[in-house]
Amino acid sequence: MTKIMFVCHGNICRSPMAEIIMNDMLKKANLQNKFSVSSSATSYEEIGNPIYPPAKAELQRRGFSFEEHYSTKLCSDDYDKYDLFVLMDKNNLFNIKHIFNNDNSNKIHLLLEYTGEVRDVADPWYSGDFKKTFDDIFNGCGALLKHLTK
Repeated sequence: MTKIMFVCHGNICRSPMAEIIMNDMLKKANLQNKFSVSSSATSYEEIGNPIYPPAKAELQRRGFSFEEHYSTKLCSDDYDKYDLFVLMDKNNLFNIKHIFNNDNSNKIHLLLEYTGEVRDVADPWYSGDFKKTFDDIFNGCGALLKHLTK
């Protein structure tokens, strides 16, 4: 089983959105038994908090159903527990390198690199544009799934 961890700053917007979207894609492709998907934060700021209400509303507006999610913090031990860490932006990349100290197994990647784009998934906490963030994450997860199943 391939274990995937989506990572963003607070684990209340982008990474839980990615976790929910990817799990839905896996279920629709009947691949949920081949992959395990989680999400976490690189900071302590939001630990224990639920998905940010506008992110939750965007997912529900798009027809996604899911159980409640509460923010958790990525820890150094996670490197050996997961096969792939998919980050939302370059700031997460900087932070995760401090948590893991290295990436000798090349497990750390930015989500949109799977789409061929070299840019961050915009942080809706600052932009307020949850529709754009959803679209980026949906496209990124679709491209990641294609990559993982080729």
